[in-house]
Amino acid sequence: MSTAFLALHYQNEVIHPQGAIRVGMAEHAPERAALIANAGRLLAGMRASGVPVVSVRIAFRPDHADVIQNCRIFRDVVRLGAMVEGSWGAEFVDGLGPLPGEHVVKHTRTNAFIGAPLEEVLRCLDARRLIVAGVSTHSVVEATVRHASDMGYAVTVVGDACSSGDPAMHAASLRSMELVAEVRTTDAVLAAL
Repeated sequence: MSTAFLALHYQNEVIHPQGAIRVGMAEHAPERAALIANAGRLLAGMRASGVPVVSVRIAFRPDHADVIQNCRIFRDVVRLGAMVEGSWGAEFVDGLGPLPGEHVVKHTRTNAFIGAPLEEVLRCLDARRLIVAGVSTHSVVEATVRHASDMGYAVTVVGDACSSGDPAMHAASLRSMELVAEVRTTDAVLAAL
């Protein structure tokens, strides 16, 4: 079964302490270094094993005219002036971005499949199994994992390479996803490659 790794929203705006979006990681989160280390190890392990990496990012026009403000998260993006295409906040965290030649998918909704070419990219890679990690657990990760499961993908979520601004929300989301995906640690996923 062909596998692809989805690296979701490893972007400055949601991981860096100066990022504007706090649903990914709290400003003074003690687990920031561990998350970045686990994500870096995953990326390196996937590449070394020949597993295609698809980096998924969210970004909007500078005037935010492409933001559908139907819910609080998107209203907050506009209010904060966050995730602007070409800005520091929309860039990948140093060391967690794509390498030349790897696929990058940009989207503008909570679910990385909606309004984005993710399905086409995965079809080109002939992927049937997805390993997923990113920020934030209860938002883009869970929405994307549930959609992928409904599409028929076998999904593994790498829990310690995901984060939410609220640790309880992170834990609840991982537990909820256990119904539609396998939840494993970075060490377990790397050992199985």
